[in-house]
Amino acid sequence: MTSASDRLAGDRIDYLAGALADHAPADPLTLFDAWLQEAFDRRESHGDITDPTAVVLSTIAQDENGTSWPRSRTVLLKGLDARGAVIYTNLASDKAHELVESPRAALLLPWYPLQRQVRLEGTVTPVPDEESDAYWASRPRGSQLGAWASHQSRPIDSRETLEAQYVEVEARFEGQEVPRPEFWGGLRIRPVRFEFWQGRAHRVHDRIVYTRTAGPAAADAWERHRLQP
Repeated sequence: MTSASDRLAGDRIDYLAGALADHAPADPLTLFDAWLQEAFDRRESHGDITDPTAVVLSTIAQDENGTSWPRSRTVLLKGLDARGAVIYTNLASDKAHELVESPRAALLLPWYPLQRQVRLEGTVTPVPDEESDAYWASRPRGSQLGAWASHQSRPIDSRETLEAQYVEVEARFEGQEVPRPEFWGGLRIRPVRFEFWQGRAHRVHDRIVYTRTAGPAAADAWERHRLQP
């Protein structure tokens, strides 16, 4: 019987999406916003993009021997403006510790049904408390309780124990608002590089890269160029 892994080398599709024009906007945020809107529209029309905000976050971790290793996981993008991209997390988690030790990160938004992806690389700083408070207040109560219940990235003996922790937290905050824990907050990735990838036929894909440069009067500017696939 042929296994799924036996199909890897021969499995392929051709990409037939539209072109990524040479006259792409001068500001990558403009192009990003347009692509994000199309991803939301695709979810509404086809339902095959489950969450347009899902983003793969990559960090650098060091093991007990001091060897550096890349680590990736999917998180949710909760903001993007001229200051950078924002995610929220348990600040005692592995990814948060890794970003303290090496405050540089890479993000990847894979919008497969649109045959697109966006890559973003930048430096990491904490989000101010008032911004974290505002976002926390917008979260569903269940998600707030889950943040309190989970000691993220720490070992646990069973699912039953995890669920018991949730029940304990639920009882603790019964009848009151759930406050934001001190160990939970936002991280902002200030981009120094964007790459927009559009699938094209015969693997002759489109790639447009923006790199941040120091502009006049300490303002930031972007250089834009096309890469070969």
